Amino acid sequence: MLDSISSGHQAYSTLNFHQAFSLEITAGREVENGEGGSATVVDRITIRRETSFALTYSGVLPIEVDEEAGYRKLQDLVTNLLKEQGIATTVDTGDATVDLAALTPGTARELVAEDGYFGVEKTSDRIVEFAKTTAGGDPSRIDAIREGISRGFDEARKAFGGRLPDISRETYDAVMDKLDQWVSEAKAAA
Repeated sequence: MLDSISSGHQAYSTLNFHQAFSLEITAGREVENGEGGSATVVDRITIRRETSFALTYSGVLPIEVDEEAGYRKLQDLVTNLLKEQGIATTVDTGDATVDLAALTPGTARELVAEDGYFGVEKTSDRIVEFAKTTAGGDPSRIDAIREGISRGFDEARKAFGGRLPDISRETYDAVMDKLDQWVSEAKAAA
């Protein structure tokens, strides 16, 4: 995750990069305690990998930077970092495949627009459908679904330095509203 980009009086620029991956597996089992009773034993395995580094570029940067040129430089840097780590730079939007290396500011704005593929409505729909499918369509598992989604957004918040962009917060709210609606519809149908 890109943590920050800073520059100091045209003397240098620094790019801080941090990526974290975590996988947790939990399994519980009942064991006899020798006194005719039983106890639950929980085994937990956590695998975590983090990568952090900072790149510092020295040299004089012009005060007036062409916005398009600055966007292209940042885009090239980010796509190269992703490629070096073996992370794909293409995104399938259902109708088309978008290559982040060739993404223009206009296309990026379209993708995150209200009706865009990464807009609040479509993204929240995908999250809710994934959650419902993962839960086997069982609304009684709503607490586990909410917990998992909240945990995912919390991890994203940490990766963004403690605060998510407005579009992410709006997406979270939309997801929770759609889950409420799903549970209400299931109760009404029962």
